[in-house]
Amino acid sequence: MSFECINIAEAKTLLEENDVRIADIRDAMSFNENHMKDAVNVNNENLPEFLQNTPKEAPLIVCCYHGNSSKQAAQFFAEQGYTRVFSLDGGFEMWKMAVPELCAR
Repeated sequence: MSFECINIAEAKTLLEENDVRIADIRDAMSFNENHMKDAVNVNNENLPEFLQNTPKEAPLIVCCYHGNSSKQAAQFFAEQGYTRVFSLDGGFEMWKMAVPELCAR
């Protein structure tokens, strides 16, 4: 299994149409300051719980700062059996500029 890269517009459309899960892999302080609406801050401590509680068939968008680290994380999720995994191009830095209304503080 592999993942796909998704741009901001595609991610926004996906979020409007599906029961999408969002894994934000940034550090907790950055996540708490601002993040994508409905995102879960995933780290080494809560990863087992996230894997257990997140349906493998639900679309999963992985978000980091700039869209680089999320590619490795997206590949990891794909290898865990998630069927529709996306890495957000530009990461949260681009997301918050493009669609600030879809951010949560």
